[in-house]
Amino acid sequence: MRLKVIRELYAHFKTESDSLTTSLKNLKVSIDKTYELYHLMLRLVVEVAAYAEERLELARQKKLPTSADLNPNRRFVDNVVVRQIAQSKVLDERLKQYDLGWENDPELIKTLYSELVESDLYKRYMNANFNSYKNDMQVVDGFYYKIVAENEQIEDVLEERSILWADDLDFVIIMVLRTVSMCRPSQKDLRLLPEFKNESDERFARELFTATLTGYREYMDDVEDFTKNWDVERIAFLDSLIMVTAIAEFLNFPSIPVKVTMDEFLEIAKHYSTLSSSIFINGVLDKVVDKLQAAGRIDKIGRGLL
Repeated sequence: MRLKVIRELYAHFKTESDSLTTSLKNLKVSIDKTYELYHLMLRLVVEVAAYAEERLELARQKKLPTSADLNPNRRFVDNVVVRQIAQSKVLDERLKQYDLGWENDPELIKTLYSELVESDLYKRYMNANFNSYKNDMQVVDGFYYKIVAENEQIEDVLEERSILWADDLDFVIIMVLRTVSMCRPSQKDLRLLPEFKNESDERFARELFTATLTGYREYMDDVEDFTKNWDVERIAFLDSLIMVTAIAEFLNFPSIPVKVTMDEFLEIAKHYSTLSSSIFINGVLDKVVDKLQAAGRIDKIGRGLL
């Protein structure tokens, strides 16, 4: 949620938008698109397994099929976890609702299949002396975090389909892996993750965005108090935005510990800003927190929240 807020704030300022309402709508659209991508990515392993089965059938239909062609190792195409995803009614309904599928991306499916087949993960799975539900789950996990996560082609495919998906892949893969980890042999359908944990989770994104935007100038003054020796023009705008948004969270969300806020925004800086940004931001925010606490401006509810 915090990353989505940062991105939409960045867009708001860079486009010089003057409409809070419009930007909040754009924030909701961005969150919704990530949830759509989650469903699309969950279906991806099914498409790769279907392609694998097509190849087995083509080999069987050769004029002079070998013994291996006629009696192939079907362990992957018969993977129970993949079958559960493929037969999920709730996932199928969501994909139809969003009008999503992989039908127009056969080259990507072929590439992912080739990379999977060549991987040690796949070879160990196919050549194991026995199979189990755990093994089925592990190869699906590996497909996502070793094959999909490291594939460059998929990033291009997703960006062509929606610019809002450009930076969502890593997070969505985590969502997919959580879903797979909840699978059980006897379950009737997938347990899909909700778009929001609860109502307060959805409200948090809106309120953090609004608090940052409305208090931007005040919070920027707090940042500038400890960056006076820096050329303001040389401080990356994204770094400033991360710090300002963190300050908005310090001041406006009494139930969130300062340490949690610090950790979350430093993690964003590590992944989305410059190499030295997290160290710089950490140093500035430490001083800002000391100042705000001394002035009594940080008021946290509950013990140990500072």
